[in-house]
Amino acid sequence: MTGERADLLAELRAARFFLRFTARDLTDEQAAARPTPSALCVGGLIKHVTGVERGWVDFFVEGAATSKDFDDMTAADFAARDNEFRMMPGETLAGVLAAYEEVARRTDEMVATLPDLDAKCPLPKAPWFQETHWSARRVLLHIIAETTQHAGHADIIREAIDGAKTMG
Repeated sequence: MTGERADLLAELRAARFFLRFTARDLTDEQAAARPTPSALCVGGLIKHVTGVERGWVDFFVEGAATSKDFDDMTAADFAARDNEFRMMPGETLAGVLAAYEEVARRTDEMVATLPDLDAKCPLPKAPWFQETHWSARRVLLHIIAETTQHAGHADIIREAIDGAKTMG
């Protein structure tokens, strides 16, 4: 693969690498730890990014029916969203990383095989969307931004756990 698709995947793979690297050598307990005033933990951030990437690829491949409009979300939907940011009882860092790897494989395959990065899909209704449709390119850029943002959060949390940093 060359050109724009290769560039987009290179950026996404680099962001994924830094997020996963932040979790290196952590125990399950450390991956679930919340050592900062935030409720975030390294394992939960990886779970969240996995869910975001999975959700956007499902949205793009299978259509808008995979996502509820914001006004149709229930208390259970919001609770499930909150649980994405936590390591739940019985979850392991190895399991979280394996799920992330599977989602990454599916996303990479979609990028490689999608006929047109300009193809558009209607967005679910939400107060934060100004547009009504996003292209595949825009979806990928959003996944990259989400991954890099949360890799930074994970790096801060990791440093609070044991002083280790992703870079530097």
